[in-house]
Amino acid sequence: MPEISIAERAGVGADGRPRPTEDQVAVLDHAVLVLDGATSPSPELPPGGWYAELLVRQLAGELRARPHEDLGVALATAIGSVVKEHGLVPGRSPSSTVSMLRWDESEVEVLVLADSPVVGFGRFGTDAVSDDRLVSLRDSGLLQTGADVRRQRNAEGGFWVAEAEPAAAYKAVRRVWPRADVDAVLIATDGVSIGVDEYQLFDWQGVLQRARGAGPEAVLDAVREAEEQDADCVRWRRAKRHDDQVLVLADFE
Repeated sequence: MPEISIAERAGVGADGRPRPTEDQVAVLDHAVLVLDGATSPSPELPPGGWYAELLVRQLAGELRARPHEDLGVALATAIGSVVKEHGLVPGRSPSSTVSMLRWDESEVEVLVLADSPVVGFGRFGTDAVSDDRLVSLRDSGLLQTGADVRRQRNAEGGFWVAEAEPAAAYKAVRRVWPRADVDAVLIATDGVSIGVDEYQLFDWQGVLQRARGAGPEAVLDAVREAEEQDADCVRWRRAKRHDDQVLVLADFE
């Protein structure tokens, strides 16, 4: 089993006040799961953190019961179970990203649904497994309102995320690496990956070096320090000063 190190930190709400994190992490015998619950676009909906907590528990149970099940099938089954138990309706339900890492003696598998990347390091170099469909829509200006988000969510030509449609699981980005080729894997929610993608504080190799040298918390510290220096969100436009953060380092060396 790789050595697993985890750093987690809650962000703030749009009003700048502290609130519980909407990120979830689960470490199993041969897998790590990271979910980032999306802030609900409508106040009448349950929070994304509520949904992410339900889904990570269901997904963990699914993989414990069937450890060799296809990751997409496991995720679709877990989404379906949460939907059925809580009567969730597509387009009017909370949602979450899902990032899954699983390994055995021969392979290391990755599944990424929405914008929480998984980055592998090894003989193949640096391989960032990311789902950029949501980011592309935001950058193109097609997600201006909550109605825009709901219209584009889990739709062809839009973006895919864990919500109330189990088939979204089959739209995830997948990767498989030979176990012998993998040195380390990082899993990050967008409160961390923003330090690479937008703030350009470091590249992924720099994140790995910092996480290995000073621990994953040091990476979170660097992102938060940059955000404190842009407290009014002028240099980097964002909905809130600090997002929730999770960074997992799975060291296979």
